[in-house]
Amino acid sequence: MATSPTAATADPAASNLDRLTLRGSHAAIIGMQWGDEGKGQITDVLTQKFDLVVRYNGGANAGHTVLIGEQKFALHLVPSGILNPKAINVVGNGVVIDPEAILSEIQGLRERGVVIGPNLLISDRAHVVLPYHKVQDRLLEQALNQGRGGGEMIGTTGRGIGPCYADKALRGTAVRMGELLDLPALRDKLRHIVDVKNHMLGALASGYGQAFEPFDAEAIYQQCAAWSQQLGAHIRDTTDLLHNAMESGKRILFEGANACLLDVDHGTYPFVTSSNCSSLGIYAGSAVPGGRVGDIIGVVKMYTSRVGGGPMPTELHDATGEQIRQTGHEFGTTTGRPRRCGWLDLVAVRYAARLSGCTGIAATGLSVLAGLPELKICVGYRYKGRDLPSFPADANVLKQVEPVYEALPGFGRPVAECTSFGELPGPAQTYIKRVEAFVGVPVILACVGRRRDQILVR
Repeated sequence: MATSPTAATADPAASNLDRLTLRGSHAAIIGMQWGDEGKGQITDVLTQKFDLVVRYNGGANAGHTVLIGEQKFALHLVPSGILNPKAINVVGNGVVIDPEAILSEIQGLRERGVVIGPNLLISDRAHVVLPYHKVQDRLLEQALNQGRGGGEMIGTTGRGIGPCYADKALRGTAVRMGELLDLPALRDKLRHIVDVKNHMLGALASGYGQAFEPFDAEAIYQQCAAWSQQLGAHIRDTTDLLHNAMESGKRILFEGANACLLDVDHGTYPFVTSSNCSSLGIYAGSAVPGGRVGDIIGVVKMYTSRVGGGPMPTELHDATGEQIRQTGHEFGTTTGRPRRCGWLDLVAVRYAARLSGCTGIAATGLSVLAGLPELKICVGYRYKGRDLPSFPADANVLKQVEPVYEALPGFGRPVAECTSFGELPGPAQTYIKRVEAFVGVPVILACVGRRRDQILVR
């Protein structure tokens, strides 16, 4: 068994973070782009300042990568605070839980020496991803793709996230984690749900020439019974837990999955995820009242990346884009898919920062840009010959915009060994200052690598 990585909390990052001043008792870490900004790294190191870490949205389609020393951890459903021995980790009611996925993740973490017990709690109000959700995800994507004549696909990961959220809204076909604790009632409920799903999915598959094997309600029930035994000790009323924690003076850090531009209401719809992943999702997804979170730290990668379909105005299809992809190891944590890469889109970042009420920016990915002779940032959109006043709601419009670029000098030397903001090359400092000036939010953290000790406090 590997030595527990949690021992690494007494590293240089701890003393460095002592210089970071936060405004309130509770804070949130939110991605300001299309995901993969490095939220896990920021959350992991900030947990040293908090008592609880709460994940409030998304499902196993999200992936956070944390590097501690030479150990790399890819987290999907378990909050990043699990690597801090002092933190209580809460998976909130706004998350959809794939029991197989979270059990596999727990086992993998334990095999690497991470202690998981009462420090991981799952809301009894969170919804369960069941086997038919994954089949529905695949069938629906294929059907829609055929209907569009093979056009651009939304890019689902196929993990059943969207169908599970859809059942949450439909109500009668949904199962919540708390129901795993009442198996006799669940067995009866599943008979009806599975019958409905078989009729729906069978018709969908038949209509589009797809294969479909009907589900067996008893087999799914037996899976649920096993999950109940394995996860039952972690399931509880986290709403009450969080309110009691706040009343007793505990500090809470909220961890967003996915990112603002993938928000189901405010992102590049329909090329989005199925939950509210801006800071607006915190309150519904965790049961914490609005106004309680004083610090919203927006994580901004100093270039842009995106997985799957949808508009991305600054995407590069040249050698520079490929260099960014390879240098930044831009391949999906969850899927392994190559990410689309391009210049930093500040129009999109400013929109996301306003949406989430961002109070400070954590700048990541600086080291990836080292060596590029010139850096470009998008400071405007031009559509059919006119400048757009804001970030458009219509994905078809965003797909056609021409980015208006501003060029800045690159920085030739590596930044990975810089230990303070003042040690960064002059052009790197200028680049960061231009970002905060355009977005209107100060850059309070700058990451020069993926280790804990490579996060510089401004």
